[in-house]
Amino acid sequence: MTLQDQLRQAIQDSGLTLYRVAKDSGVADQVLRRFASGERDLTLETASKLAEYFGMRLTRAKRPKKGG
Repeated sequence: MTLQDQLRQAIQDSGLTLYRVAKDSGVADQVLRRFASGERDLTLETASKLAEYFGMRLTRAKRPKKGG
């Protein structure tokens, strides 16, 4: 699942209105609406605001070692 998918899922699972998420997270309402509808992508700064708001963090996935 991509970071974008995870953020969209967090928005949907929150049960909050897009307006409330936008207000509380500091993201512009129109930006959030366009992102949630799949119309636009987010800047890294905006994605960071949403991730922080939802208590999400980026972690590195463990990958199998090559040649072994």
